[in-house]
Amino acid sequence: MDAVRTIRMTLAYDGTNYCGWQVQPNGVSLQEVVERALSQFTHEPVRVVASGRTDAGVHAVGQVVSFETTSTAPCRAFVQGLPIHLPDDVVVREASEAEAGFNARFDAKSKWYRYVIHNSVIRSPFLRTNALWQRSHLDDEAMGSAANVLVGTHDFRCFETNWPNRSSSVRTISRSQVSRLSSWQVWNSDSGPDVARDSEPRAETDLPFLCFDVEADGFLYNMVRAIVGTLIHVGRGRWTADDMRRIVEKGDRALAGETAPAHGLYLMRVDYGASTGG
Repeated sequence: MDAVRTIRMTLAYDGTNYCGWQVQPNGVSLQEVVERALSQFTHEPVRVVASGRTDAGVHAVGQVVSFETTSTAPCRAFVQGLPIHLPDDVVVREASEAEAGFNARFDAKSKWYRYVIHNSVIRSPFLRTNALWQRSHLDDEAMGSAANVLVGTHDFRCFETNWPNRSSSVRTISRSQVSRLSSWQVWNSDSGPDVARDSEPRAETDLPFLCFDVEADGFLYNMVRAIVGTLIHVGRGRWTADDMRRIVEKGDRALAGETAPAHGLYLMRVDYGASTGG
């Protein structure tokens, strides 16, 4: 009898055509297509655990999944061979052996999400499923000051849809920042935040992308998108960093901004520390 192995894989995907990560009755899920591909590849039933259950329309650059298998295929075969069974909008970036019992969800130490806004007078038809278009000018410095208010350990129920969904809405945010960029290079942006500005002054129209980067030990349902909706109000001059602080202190979802659309959100990276193997 072949030994059971635990495999850790990193996936990238365009979430446009899916009802989210988790299997649901109302559409095709990413979990469904990944598990089907793995079962075809290994010739055995496979169930995967993901680091986060991304919602419908949300994308990923660094979604981590784990699963057990008796397949003897080397890890490189999962990278090179599994895509044959996957749709074109899902890619395996890495695969490695993990310690027995490794769980992509429960062993995660932190996650980094990025929300991308295309802040331009002219809407790009090529970005309609990959960035949120905002025609009116957004003040990125004001948004950055408001974003910085969120750093630390707080009760973030004000940004959770249908609170409570978890036993606790307290989370610790280690990074929360807004950058204005000249371009949004998805594939090359998973190692750290881009440099926001060049050494030479540039026109606002040369830096049309606003990126909100947030890293935390966990996130509530629609938390990042609700923060972005709130930051947009700040960017338009309606609210300030003090208003952001007041919203968090009050803990009332009705006081925060709207939930931003899913298509601007990316799961960039998941960190596990040094003790999980792989």
